Amino acid sequence: MDQLPAYIKICLFVSLTAACLGFACSANDVAASGSVIHEATKDWIFPAAGTISDTFNTRYGTHKGLDIAGRYRAKVFSAQEGTVTRSYLSASYGHVVFIRHPSGYETVYAHLAGRAVRAGQHVEKGKVVGYMGSTGHSTGTHLHFEVHNGPWTPDKKNAIDPFLIFGPGAPGQTVSANAHDPYGVFDASTVPQPVAYTVKKGDTLWNIALHFHTSVGRLKSWNKLRSDRIMAGQVLKIKNE
Repeated sequence: MDQLPAYIKICLFVSLTAACLGFACSANDVAASGSVIHEATKDWIFPAAGTISDTFNTRYGTHKGLDIAGRYRAKVFSAQEGTVTRSYLSASYGHVVFIRHPSGYETVYAHLAGRAVRAGQHVEKGKVVGYMGSTGHSTGTHLHFEVHNGPWTPDKKNAIDPFLIFGPGAPGQTVSANAHDPYGVFDASTVPQPVAYTVKKGDTLWNIALHFHTSVGRLKSWNKLRSDRIMAGQVLKIKNE
């Protein structure tokens, strides 16, 4: 490095600085995007009861939805009000329903045993849109649920992780339908009520806010934080408001 001409050293320094700035901006964009998604979908409900059998971006990044295994012909509900854009029998999705929501998001309910709505129909949040099944490219009874930030496209470029809306879960975890919190965390008897929270490795302000049913803005205000950066071991005040 010491033998390189000065102008090459300058070019390398500029390139490395730009790369670091780009990485930092990207991380901030992801955090901001998560907050926007959470705010826009805070009143959505989970579409089906059962057990999580697969998650977003598995199968080498090709699985762009969340799979919920459950009882054959269990009811499947619309996550939010909207208009049915498609309702048909697909070779891959099987019986499938697409719903466009006023916020611009589009949800997909696939591998249904049967459909209960038609294209062009307006549906309310919680409307039964179909029944859990195993049609199309499916190896067992389950709902394949997708969320798209914008319209569905064949390459699924707008697909987002449903865990950004409902909070993180894991395969094997039991989930309930018709509630924003499918894991039961926010039942009156189970809402955590601490006066302080110790940050764990991997925590973000967004997932801490989601866990305590508050907002990132409140967390920052309560703890006089100027940025979204937190560190493991840091103690945050949690107020009961």
